[in-house]
Amino acid sequence: MASILLLAVQHKRALTTVPSGRYTIGMGAQTTRQQIIHAAFALIRREGVARLTIEAVAQEAGLSKGGVLYHFRSKESLIQAMVASLVERFNSDIDMARREGSGGERSASGAWLRAYIRASAGSTEDDEDTVALLAAVSTDPRLLAPLQEQYARWQTQAEADGVDPAVATVVRLALDGLWMADLFGLASPQGALRDQVFAALERLTKGSSVGQPTGETK
Repeated sequence: MASILLLAVQHKRALTTVPSGRYTIGMGAQTTRQQIIHAAFALIRREGVARLTIEAVAQEAGLSKGGVLYHFRSKESLIQAMVASLVERFNSDIDMARREGSGGERSASGAWLRAYIRASAGSTEDDEDTVALLAAVSTDPRLLAPLQEQYARWQTQAEADGVDPAVATVVRLALDGLWMADLFGLASPQGALRDQVFAALERLTKGSSVGQPTGETK
C-alpha cells in the first residue's frame, strides 16, 4: 500500500473520478498554523514526500524556519497536525449532515451512520491532499496512530448507533472502499448508479436495528 501511495504522489496521478467528500481542507481565512499546514500539503503534492522538511515548508509558507518550529517542533508533529486537520474537517461534515436532518431524524436509530454516508457522498474540489497525506504517513507507521485512533472512534460510534453492529460495520467499510476506489480510479460507480449505492447504504441503516436479525425489518 505504501508504494502505491508514494507512486500516486510522485507521478501526480490524475484522479479519474470526483472522490467522496472526506479529508479535504477548506481555504477560508487562515491562521499561521493553518498556513503552514496548507504549505506542507502544497509542497508534497508538487515535489513529493522526500521534500517535506521544515526548511522547505518554511520557504513554501513564506516564513522563517523558526516561525515554523514555533508552531511545530518537528516534521513528525507537522504531519500529525495535517492528519488532525483533515479528520477535523470530515467530522465537521458529519456534524453538519446530522444537523441538516429533522429533529426526529437526528435522534433515530442509524442517524449518525446516515450523516457519515452523506458526508462521504459530498464532492470535493481536490483530493490530492489526501493522497499526499497518506504517502507522508506511510513513511513512518507511527504517524498512522492518530488516524487509526480516529477510525476506532468512528467504528465505536457506528456500533452504538442503534443499528445491528454487523450492518453498521458493513456500511462503514463500504464507504471506505468507495473512497479508495475514487482515489485510485478502481471502477468506482458514477452517475445514477452512484446515487443508488448511497441510497442503498442509507436503507441498510433503517432496516436492521439492534436486537433484530440482520435483514429483518421493523
